[in-house]
Amino acid sequence: MGVAGTTAAAPDLEELVARARASAELGEHVDLAFPPTSPLPHVSTFFDRAADASLDQLIALGRGLVERLAREGCQVNVTIERVVGETAVGNTAGARGGYQETGVDVTAGIIRIAADDVLMIYDQHVGADLPTDGDLDALVRSIEMRLEPALTIVSPPEGALPVVFTPVGLGAVVLPLEHALSGKSVLQGSSPLAERIGEQAFDERLSITDDPLAPGGPASRPLDDECVPSARTVLVERGVVRGYVYDLETAARAKARSTGHGRRGIFGKPQVRYTNLIVGEGPIDVGAQHAAPLLGGGLISDVPDGLIVDDLIGVGQGNVIGGGFSHPVALAYRVQRGEITGRVKDAAVAGNVYDLLKSIAGFGSDGRWLGSRWFPSVRLDGVSVARR
Repeated sequence: MGVAGTTAAAPDLEELVARARASAELGEHVDLAFPPTSPLPHVSTFFDRAADASLDQLIALGRGLVERLAREGCQVNVTIERVVGETAVGNTAGARGGYQETGVDVTAGIIRIAADDVLMIYDQHVGADLPTDGDLDALVRSIEMRLEPALTIVSPPEGALPVVFTPVGLGAVVLPLEHALSGKSVLQGSSPLAERIGEQAFDERLSITDDPLAPGGPASRPLDDECVPSARTVLVERGVVRGYVYDLETAARAKARSTGHGRRGIFGKPQVRYTNLIVGEGPIDVGAQHAAPLLGGGLISDVPDGLIVDDLIGVGQGNVIGGGFSHPVALAYRVQRGEITGRVKDAAVAGNVYDLLKSIAGFGSDGRWLGSRWFPSVRLDGVSVARR
């Protein structure tokens, strides 16, 4: 296997192929077959409204958010990214495919510095189309909703407690599962879920899918970078492990079929990559970017003492393979007798996702896109909370 790439506007294709052949002479042998020509599914990846938006329109959108979020003593940051692209893929088995795509990322945040206290609250809209007025309203309300209780600082609780992980905070819980459900990890023997197809590994309310055909999804596409047609892949269904994601190489080595998850950069060979990873039922329609803001997703009414974790420090460090996590909180709120009483500082949460996800206390009503991940809030009981 060999690779070559270029960023030239007018590349020399013969020279590019020659470099790929030279690389292949030094690369390892992989016995795989390219997919032949086959029909591609339809999925919306390109929106005229996003592609045609002028710079002045994007600037006006950003200025509007700055004005709505302005607060005395606070700094407001707004970033808007719009991407328009086109992908074409082909192979020597005769398969050809391609698609146009648009992407819009609107990130807004408030920073407040008071003496030695630094408070940062961010949120974002991510999708293939421009945000609607409703999306922008929800973005502003989401930030305001988290700002008000954060202005009051309270002491953190301690012990094994109920913790609600918001869609942002849930990333630390899902990260070990992303590793474990990758065909590459299974092949390397580092996945705790290897050889567990058909087994009940988690609470029966947990389902995880990867759906490159989600309409207007941030990572939707009709085929992957190896000409494999896209399809929805069920990874966990009602707590039962159903499958893993593969590209052509890992599938060939594992004697399995590619699930259409090959993604390559400019200069490297394809790697296994998720598309739109969805925990729970997922979005109902393309416009479902933000649910009605409700901090904690409606999961705190019966919590006597616990936390809402909205952001953590150091996610990705630690024992990701084994499912362990231990992180200081960047933004978290104390819950007492079913009410949010204020923001906590100098606290940390820890646990093991493979233990905690065997019994899930509830899923929130606030599911939303965060990049190409669709997460709701999730309440897990028995999470270790400690003061720092």
